[in-house]
Amino acid sequence: MTQCVQGMLYLSVLVAFAACDAPPVPLDDILIEKTFVPEQCVRAVKVGDYVRYHYNGMFPDGKKFDSSYDRGSTYNVFVGKKQLIAGMDKALVGMCVNQRSLVKIPPQLAYGKQGYGDIIPADSILHFDVLLLDVWNPEDGVQIKTYHTPSNCSRKVEVSDYIRYHYNGTLLDGTLFDSSHTRMRTYDTYVGIGWLIAGMDQGLLGMCVGERRIITMPPSLGYGENGDGSDIPGQASLVFDVVLLDLHNPRDGIAVTNQMVPESCTRKSVAGDFVRYHYNGSLLDGTFFDSSYSRNRTYDTYVGRGYVIAGMDEGLIGVCIGERRTVTIPPHLGYGEEGTGSKIPGSAVLVFDVHIIDFHNPSDNAVVNVTHKPEECEKKTKKGDFVKYHYNASLMDGSSIDSTYNYGKTYNVVLGANQVVPGMEVGLMDMCVGEKRHLVIPPHLGYGERGVLDEVPGSAVLVFDIELVEMEDGLPEGYMFIWNDDVSNDLFTEMDKDQNKEVEPSEVRDDLPQHLGHLQTFFLPVCSCPLITNVPHPLPFWLPQFTDYIMKQVNEGKGRLAPGFDPYRIIDNMFSNQDRDGDGKITEAEFKLKADEDVSHDEL
Repeated sequence: MTQCVQGMLYLSVLVAFAACDAPPVPLDDILIEKTFVPEQCVRAVKVGDYVRYHYNGMFPDGKKFDSSYDRGSTYNVFVGKKQLIAGMDKALVGMCVNQRSLVKIPPQLAYGKQGYGDIIPADSILHFDVLLLDVWNPEDGVQIKTYHTPSNCSRKVEVSDYIRYHYNGTLLDGTLFDSSHTRMRTYDTYVGIGWLIAGMDQGLLGMCVGERRIITMPPSLGYGENGDGSDIPGQASLVFDVVLLDLHNPRDGIAVTNQMVPESCTRKSVAGDFVRYHYNGSLLDGTFFDSSYSRNRTYDTYVGRGYVIAGMDEGLIGVCIGERRTVTIPPHLGYGEEGTGSKIPGSAVLVFDVHIIDFHNPSDNAVVNVTHKPEECEKKTKKGDFVKYHYNASLMDGSSIDSTYNYGKTYNVVLGANQVVPGMEVGLMDMCVGEKRHLVIPPHLGYGERGVLDEVPGSAVLVFDIELVEMEDGLPEGYMFIWNDDVSNDLFTEMDKDQNKEVEPSEVRDDLPQHLGHLQTFFLPVCSCPLITNVPHPLPFWLPQFTDYIMKQVNEGKGRLAPGFDPYRIIDNMFSNQDRDGDGKITEAEFKLKADEDVSHDEL
């Protein structure tokens, strides 16, 4: 019994000793220790897959016998096709990209009793520190994962489209090999016609502008067995993180969308019209590049004459005043392959959100529409008449310019005296007191290309709603004074009170205001819109005999001066015309009535 117990104790010691000296792996299978597992397993290896991995090969004592790192190249091989030692073939199945494992392989699953030359002795247990970098299968095609889709997708990429996109290119393990972002320039190319590697040609089809997707492709659809010779190794899967910024086709024309047409549209623009419009300009992905609003000034141009890019020339034809529209312009109708060199890249599709403020044609006349006509109309305005009227002035988009109602006074002018813009002259002719009109005045009959600083934009069409309040008959053309009664046969003698055969300055008159009588000077209220340019003529410090006589005839109703002007300016002009030698006095030989003149003068 004692001998039996001692035998059992001895056996247990041998087992314990054997356990302490046991080989690092079981003699019948491999042992895998996962030293790093990625959070996401992009793809796990299956039998028949092709893999790229790095490794360090060691004996159990840590002595290295081989390393892919030392050769500077991954080990690339099919799995499960007996191209590896049996233990490695088995260990790689199920590994994820970027997973790192310590694989311990017994001799019978490695190089067995034969070993491997002088490098690996017979019956060697092998340790491999493996990092899996890539896996693909000959049956793989392009894999697409869209992670952002824009809410609006009016068009998708098709074969032969030209696109602009940004990308980050990585290997399957995440190693970056290229990026358009780092170059700060999009990659621009045709799709589906062989300008790209096959996988990208396929992966870009069907994308929307603004869409983001990840395109993964096997080497057979990428750079194949040889890679690109620098950053992309042979037999590498490629991953492209792509955002599409732009697309068009060489056959594209402009596209007009988002039209908001006013209810009333009496006229549409045609080639040769001059258009004033506001716009916001952006690229197809929404990147802003220009705006007339930021300059607080419309863009003014002729359309259909090549003054703007071809697409805008076309997009501004057929618009209504007040219309809003979006004009999408392909690059061959925009700034082409070169772009503008700064804000607009080459081959960029342009998007303009346009608001039409007004337009006109150089052949346009003033448009006069009668909105109210009194039942009785004894006389109508004509050239030379002095008229008083109210007006509201605005631009075609309704922006107010000025109004006489704001000042509580009428606007007073002499028709035909160049005191208002030509279009207003037209609008005030043949008008009755109490009549109301709506005038549309093109800029060449208004304030022209320059406009009025801070009041009327250059090349602006003007809109006036006018009402004639009062009118006074003017004199016949060429006359500044007419006689109401028969003309005296001896006018010169009547004026020459001192009988010295000369009409010249006399003493100051104390009763000047009475001599003015009803002849008040008519000056307009101060108005920011300068429809008239005449200014008051200062009273002379002396009153000539000539002036005294004319004023007396007017006050007694025997004669009449042209209305709407400074009477002293008129009389001074009359005196100057009679003073033919300019010596400051009129002689009997110089004095003539208008009817006696050979040449027209604004005088008696």
